[in-house]
Amino acid sequence: MTHTPAIYALVAAAANVVGALVVAWRARWSTRALDAMIAFAAGFMICVCLTDIFPEAIARSGARGAMAALAGYLAVHLTQHMLAPHFHFGEETHEVTEVVSMSALAGLLLHTFVDGVAIASAFHVSLGLGTLVFVAIVLHKLPEGFAIASLFLAAGAGRARAVQAGLALGICTMAGVVVTDAAPSLDAIGLGLSAGVTLYVAASNLVPEFQGKHDWRPQLAFVSGCVLYFASRMIVGM
Repeated sequence: MTHTPAIYALVAAAANVVGALVVAWRARWSTRALDAMIAFAAGFMICVCLTDIFPEAIARSGARGAMAALAGYLAVHLTQHMLAPHFHFGEETHEVTEVVSMSALAGLLLHTFVDGVAIASAFHVSLGLGTLVFVAIVLHKLPEGFAIASLFLAAGAGRARAVQAGLALGICTMAGVVVTDAAPSLDAIGLGLSAGVTLYVAASNLVPEFQGKHDWRPQLAFVSGCVLYFASRMIVGM
């Protein structure tokens, strides 16, 4: 293994912290800007998942890759609905309990760990696939850090703890890369897991945040995310 996956994962992890810092030190945030960011990320993620990650998982692992994708999808669904039923990727405007904020963090740690697995597994296939997966992950890392910090603040935590929550997500992303490199069996199903998790986050978490809003901006941002994906795919030679 080269050091490339670890470097990219470090950048992705930093995006979690940046997202947390933004909400921790900014009194007001544009809802339209957040919706556009979420929609843009959703468009790119759905494209890279269905066009690249899932087909590659099937090509490398067959039915095992498909089962890994299903397992990843179900794992995120269960953790979010059992551990953190209140969590969403928008700004938290209601007061919540500390238990809710910690539960949301616990649920997201699984997701961010698989982000690291996805980055490592994709770069083990090719530089092009690794780059596309990296972009997809970074695009949702910012609103993810924003969301967890917002939830912690709504639970009464201070700014420092809100940023620490974003840092924990970043550390777990790095852990995913380290474990994938150390466990060949995880690398074999890593793309399948990441396909399931990516699809859930994009289609079940991000899209519902904006699909019911009567505003053309997030819809345009969603399509723009798809367009960027195909442009990026051409650039990386896939």
